[in-house]
Amino acid sequence: MDIKIKNYRWTICGLLFFATTVNYLDRQVLSLLAPALSKEFNWSNTDYANITAVFQFVYAVSMLFAGRIIDRLGTKWGYILAISIWSIGAIMHAFSIAIGSVFTNVLAWVGITAVPISIAGFMVSRAVLGFGESGNFPAAIKVTAEYFPKKERALATGIFNSGCNVGAVLAPLTVPWIAVNWGWQSAFIIVGAIGFLWILFWNALYEKPENQKKLSKEEFDYIASENDTTIVQIVETDDKVAWIKLLGYRQTWAFVIGKFLTDGVWWFFLFWLPKYLQAEFSMIDTDIVLPLAVLYSMTMVGSVGGGWFPVYFIKKGYTPYDGRMKAMFLIALVPLVVLLAQPLGYISYWIPVFLIGLGASAHQAWSANIFTTVSDMFPKKTIGSVVGIGGMAGGVGGVIVTKIAGALFDYYQALGEIKTGYTFVFIFCAIAYLLAWFIMKALVPKYAPIQDL
Repeated sequence: MDIKIKNYRWTICGLLFFATTVNYLDRQVLSLLAPALSKEFNWSNTDYANITAVFQFVYAVSMLFAGRIIDRLGTKWGYILAISIWSIGAIMHAFSIAIGSVFTNVLAWVGITAVPISIAGFMVSRAVLGFGESGNFPAAIKVTAEYFPKKERALATGIFNSGCNVGAVLAPLTVPWIAVNWGWQSAFIIVGAIGFLWILFWNALYEKPENQKKLSKEEFDYIASENDTTIVQIVETDDKVAWIKLLGYRQTWAFVIGKFLTDGVWWFFLFWLPKYLQAEFSMIDTDIVLPLAVLYSMTMVGSVGGGWFPVYFIKKGYTPYDGRMKAMFLIALVPLVVLLAQPLGYISYWIPVFLIGLGASAHQAWSANIFTTVSDMFPKKTIGSVVGIGGMAGGVGGVIVTKIAGALFDYYQALGEIKTGYTFVFIFCAIAYLLAWFIMKALVPKYAPIQDL
């Protein structure tokens, strides 16, 4: 007789989805208001790049510690701490001028006077936001490893990771309207406050599987079983693993390099596309709402589809890792279409929007799988730490892309050829995934779970 397995694990996945949606709503408010704020405060592209780079740098460094904190605190309280901090940081943006005034006075006291008040205030707010948001993915990946067998983890990761896309879609549909009707400060306050609502549901619905009264025995047994005879069962202890030991594994470096080379592409799509549409097609704030909503809606398909794609190969007999890598190679080919965005942009702005949307969709499919390679090969006790190390590398890659992009755009804008600056960045966005895949494959050619931690 077949035993019916209930689906409470998908309720937990839903909570991860909404947390990730809030995460991306909070971080994207600035990019949507950037054209208007740049005019109001007279920011150059380099100024805007510096503000966003602060978020990325703090996010990157914090990711290293966030993973360790999540491993130590556990996912319930670690997640609550993370979303509380980033919600406060999001709200702080509304008071950036006051914060900047205090911060510049402190800097002046130590002899530094070169930072304008508006830039300083937004930098401080972005730093707090980045510190808090760094906890989202280490916590979510760890929860996925707790609540899902390996064969379902890529799909679960793809579903919660699609919250990135939903947040990116909801932001242009809501933030400009709030800013126009109630002021840009209200946009930061209202969006930032949503995180505190999520905490109420998380506190009520989440417990570790072994303590979860809402989880049936059948579903608990299903989660505990890997359902794949090729997977080596790893006996775990409660001992913590030092970062330096984790860096001694090729599997760690494959994840780190994959994140370093590709995360910057998504950061660019997230933070610069509103300014791109303004610079290339002379769009005003309300004009960009529909193109951005369409573009980010496309990425939801990539996120969920990317989580499903490896299952096709796993059902054909591949190990989870080998099936994922085969799927990731095909995914890495898709961003090459971004090379056509600039040459065909003269036809209509919808051409680059569609092509960049395909590239961004591929990133989300890639992201769902690269995260899951960690839970494929590392013991659960180290997942938060490994994801944190890789997240730091991805954040550093994002800082580099942002800083170079800002400098390129200011340089070519001064020459009246800003299109050339975007062309250079789009070339990198197109080839980054193939480069990352070949390096990852060279480091870990075959499925190799870690058994000595």
